[in-house]
Amino acid sequence: MHSGRTPERFTKRSLVAVSHAIERAALAEAEDGPLVVFALFQRLPYFAREREIYRRIADRAAATVVAMVGGPPPDLPDRVYGVALDEAEELAREWSVVALTPRFGGTLVAYDRAEVAPAPTLEAGRLFDGRWGFRRDAALHEVIRLREQLAERLPGPARTALDEAVARVRDIPAGPGESRAEAALRLLARRGDRNARPAEPTDGMLDEPALRRWTGADGVTASGTLPVALVGLRVDEPAGAPERFGRRSTARESQAVLGAVTGVLRPVDRAVRVADNEFHLVLPALSEPEALAVVGRLHEAISALARSYPFVAYTMHAAVAVTTRRPLPTDDLRAAVEWAVREGVPVAGLPPEPAPAGAR
Repeated sequence: MHSGRTPERFTKRSLVAVSHAIERAALAEAEDGPLVVFALFQRLPYFAREREIYRRIADRAAATVVAMVGGPPPDLPDRVYGVALDEAEELAREWSVVALTPRFGGTLVAYDRAEVAPAPTLEAGRLFDGRWGFRRDAALHEVIRLREQLAERLPGPARTALDEAVARVRDIPAGPGESRAEAALRLLARRGDRNARPAEPTDGMLDEPALRRWTGADGVTASGTLPVALVGLRVDEPAGAPERFGRRSTARESQAVLGAVTGVLRPVDRAVRVADNEFHLVLPALSEPEALAVVGRLHEAISALARSYPFVAYTMHAAVAVTTRRPLPTDDLRAAVEWAVREGVPVAGLPPEPAPAGAR
């Protein structure tokens, strides 16, 4: 990462406003061309949401380059040059938007940490290390960097347009006042962050519609980015368990099981009760060993309930998977839990996932 500014930690929610500001600046009426724009989207769904904006940008720009894993759709707007990124290359982690003219520059360069912070949705809480600003020479540096890294995948007309724009920018000194304007924009951005809607307080337990909203199933999200560990859990009492004092305190026992489940959740985790005795836990950015450790803590917590309810010995079966698929493979998870119960296996896994689309 360019050392002109120390990288900062951002959530996706805070970076969306910056990327939109750069795109709107590229669309502004101005006589300071030529304009060149680079945008790295990571995955196609994120570009699809902004497709119309980039069609309008391309109408004004000498060169507009968009890149993402697997490549953009074949029906790109005219004069938008698409680049396919490989799943394994460093640029696949990058979310960048750069606009450059001889007298203007806007830059957002951010690198996906594959981690998440508490936020109203899983997608909004994705964490990035990066920097942004509105200084022309910083944008020039990023255009040169991206042109060099993508040169072999760009057609001749795109390379020529980029080279001519860079030469023109180098002929003209940066304008005065950039640092003052940028300072004002940063103040507005900080105020916007403070006024942003915070994550709602929760014990982590959601109903199924709320979990769908939180995981982005009803919004813009994409497979192949943030890894999420899934734990399917079924808690049963042995058949024919004796009643206590003539009547079992099912409500209190059910609440105790619920407390054991929510007790293992971090602030970024969520869970849903999919049946009276079955739960799904969504644990962002955890590895499989870390998810198995959560299952171990669940087993200890469920086993400990026998001290409070000595006539009830619960049995627990679980399934564990780590996925980058969206929507989350909850049907597969539930089937794995059913298999674990049927076969008497304490912890089951899901079959390995196929390689993400676009990977080579």
